[in-house]
Amino acid sequence: QVQLVESGGGLVQTGHSLRLSCAVSGRIFGNYFLAWFRQAPGKERQFLAAVWSAGDREYADSVKGRCTISRDNAKNTMYLQMNNLKPEDTAIYYCAAAQVGSSFRVGDAYEYWGQGTQVTVSS
Repeated sequence: QVQLVESGGGLVQTGHSLRLSCAVSGRIFGNYFLAWFRQAPGKERQFLAAVWSAGDREYADSVKGRCTISRDNAKNTMYLQMNNLKPEDTAIYYCAAAQVGSSFRVGDAYEYWGQGTQVTVSS
């Protein structure tokens, strides 16, 4: 059974950093790429970043330069380092997995989702 479990969220002040983790279990790590999305109250789910097993990465323009996505294949874990956080970054952050070749910006393309971790940035 495939499971994605996020951790690392919390309450931080503007300008601070957080590193989110996504632990992946199940036989998907090599055949799937992984991504981070977020959803703020009253807003649509937003793609943030994706990473493939070979290390290729894609970012949304809204987080490029402030966030770094990475994955440790040996530990079956993906990370999202977020720096210089702003109140508008407040959201629930989700990790997701999709088969290689899927459209990485489209949430509906992802087969597996974690339960989410709350990030709150105070001003």
